Order: sequence, then C-alpha cells, then structure tokens
Amino acid sequence: MVSPGARLVIEALEDAGFEAWLVGGAVRDGLLGRPASDADVASSALWPQAAQALRRRGVAVHETGTAHGTVTAVAQREPVEVTTFRSDGAYSDGRRPDEVRFVGSIEEDLARRDFTVNAMAYHPQRGLRDPFGGQRDVLLGVIRAVGDPAARFSEDGLRVLRACRFCAQLGFTVEDGTLAAMRSCKSMVLNVATERVTDELNRLLTAPSAGKALLETWDVLAVVLPELVAMEGLDQRNPHHCYDVLAHTARVVDGVAPNALDRWLALLHDVAKPAAFFVDEKGVGHFYGHGRLGQAMAGEVLGRFCFSRAFVDDVCRLVAIHDDATPTTEKGAARLVRSLGGRFDLARALLGLRRADGLAQAAGGAQRAEAATRALELLDAVRATGEPVGVGQLAIDGNDVMACGLAQGPQVGVVLRELLDQVMEGSVPNRRDDLLALVRAQGKEMGR
Repeated sequence: MVSPGARLVIEALEDAGFEAWLVGGAVRDGLLGRPASDADVASSALWPQAAQALRRRGVAVHETGTAHGTVTAVAQREPVEVTTFRSDGAYSDGRRPDEVRFVGSIEEDLARRDFTVNAMAYHPQRGLRDPFGGQRDVLLGVIRAVGDPAARFSEDGLRVLRACRFCAQLGFTVEDGTLAAMRSCKSMVLNVATERVTDELNRLLTAPSAGKALLETWDVLAVVLPELVAMEGLDQRNPHHCYDVLAHTARVVDGVAPNALDRWLALLHDVAKPAAFFVDEKGVGHFYGHGRLGQAMAGEVLGRFCFSRAFVDDVCRLVAIHDDATPTTEKGAARLVRSLGGRFDLARALLGLRRADGLAQAAGGAQRAEAATRALELLDAVRATGEPVGVGQLAIDGNDVMACGLAQGPQVGVVLRELLDQVMEGSVPNRRDDLLALVRAQGKEMGR
C-alpha cells in the first residue's frame, strides 16, 4: 500500500521526531488492490520542519502550498505531498476555507475530509486508522460523506461533483443520505470555477463506470448539464429502441473509448432528441433532424466549459453526422476520412460511436454495430495503404499551386481538394510532377 517514495518520506519525518501517515486516495486504492495515482502524507510537522527533515535525508522539497501547510517532496523519483495535520475553518464562499488551523492529531485531520473512503490513514507499522468507517464503505462499494453530508457539501460545492466522479471512477453507489444532500446542495456547484467543473466532468466521463454515474446522479449533474433532465425518462416509442434517451446514452458512453472526444461525443450524440421528438399517427416516435439540431446544442453545452475551439468543433461536426450511412467499402471509408479533413481520429471516433450506438439499441441494432465494426476494419486497411485522404498528404501544397500562377486565396484550397478527389479516384497518381502538370493544364484552360 505504501509506495517506496511515501515510505521514505514517512521514515524521514518520524526519524526527526514527528508523526506521519499515508492518507487519502492512496489508502482507499490500496484497500481496493488498485495502483494509486498519487501519494499524500499527513504529518504533525509544520511545513518548515517537514522540509528541513526531508532535505536532511537528501529528499528534494518544493514549497508548493505553504499557506495550507503543504510541501511536495520528490522521493525515489515520486512526488509526495506532505501536509501538516489541519482543520478547516468556515467556508464563507462555499468553496475554500476562510482559515486553516493546524491541529495535533491525525483523527482531527481526517474529520475535515469529504467522504469516508477518503478519510482513512495508514502507517507501515501502526496499520489502518479509520475513525469514520471508510474500510466498511470500501467493502460495500459506497460513497458516504464524513459527518453531516449537507454540512460537507455546503462547505465546498466541488464535493458534489467529486461524489459523482468517484461513483464513475470506483463503480460505487452514493449512499442515500449523501445523495439527498447532493441534490439539495447542488446549487453550490455554481460557486466552483469553470476550470474545476470541466476537469471533474472530464474525469467522470472518461472513468470506467461513467454510465452508472450518469444514471445514478443525473439530477445532480443537471446543475451544469440541464439537458439531462429532458433525456431522462423520455420513452422513444420506437421499435429500434428499448431504453429511454438517458439510459441509452449512458450505455453508449460506456461503449466508446475512454477519452474526452469519444465520451463527450457519446454523451451529446442524442442531446437533441427531446427537442426533435414527435409521434406519428401510428404511435411511433421519430427524431428527424436531431443530428443537425444536436450539432448546435452540443456547441452550447461545450461552450459552458473550458474546451478549445477545435475540440468543440470536432465534437459538434460528428454529432451532426452520427446517424449518416456507414461505409461498406475501402473507397467509402477513404471518402469518410476525406470528408473529415483527413482526420483518421475523427473517423474512428464516429465509427466507434455508431458501434456503441447500435449495441445500446433494441435487438436490431446489432446489425448497425456489426456494420460499424467492419467499417473500422476498412479504416485500418485504408490507413495501411498510405494513400492520401487529406490535402496535407498530397505531393504538392498551396505554395506549389500559387507558383503555377494561381493568386493566393480560397481558390488555392479548392484546387487542392479537387486534386485530392482525382487522386482518390485513381485518375491521377500522387506524384509531384503529375499533379503540377494537371494544375498547369487546368490553368491554361481557365486562361490564367
């Protein structure tokens, strides 16, 4: 449970006469048999004392958060945060404590933490210190607030999203009283910086049990993703679907690759279904145009958070075409990549979505999933050939086109795209001399 770096830090502090414990996620993950992503040590030493004791042992120390009693040690090439036992004061802004008080025991330090599974301490000799039943909740697979859950969430709105995220990362269920408090305190999330909200949502969506978290905490997440409200419970009334829109979406999220592009695309691919929904005279539900409408809605959703313009554009363009026909030949797969600007990553994300989408439908959706799986294989075959599917892979570029007499401007791009079409159709080889000859010939025909 204790990594070599954390063990060295604990030994150095205790050899200097201080008390030190491994705390937080590393203890929880150790009980779960999972590798810990980071190591945190809580100590009775004030930060200058901790820094001195560690440097005496040859450990590099960086003063990263001294106002809160924190330094970062680099031991055995591993960063280890070392923080003085502390208790937080009042949270008047609903985000950060007004003051931090250094305290004398590990129990007092653990009492300030958010959830029982994060409020445990471990020592290589003294074993587990667990005053709030965190080990029990780890075994039960439960997220439970330390103490009064409403008080915990009223102190810091970020904890509301952290509970949702831990549900996704650990596959745990939020305890009823804690979930009720999350619902009543969810407006506290509005006190959290957009950057932190974005980070929590990304970590939730890319986690192994993201779909479970969406289904269990959708009404909490609705404070930042209000579109989930209309999706939940919407009976699609269509023979192709056996789940409501939210349940379908959750399954699609879990069915695509765990990266930001694929997961946000999965979350938003049907975001416009509630708006596009209508029932025909036979009682069958339809969603005509929900892809194009979803393109605009996805842009509005992602615009609330801290994403690059390029990322937003990528997700939105794929939402718009997610229901289009799937290619059945290598030429079709190549044309798909070409339509996406030569981006194999976007084509793979789109086809991965279609596969997961089919698997999250009624029985007939399996055929759509199989078609998408075959298209992914075709995509790999296209990539293996090395044939150009984007203008950037042509043997000439815009400067070459202008050297043939075409003035700088949008027409240069038009010429390159026309050349790419002809190369992909096999009417001209992708060789510099051949392409330049074609440009010159076309120029003469146009009187340039």
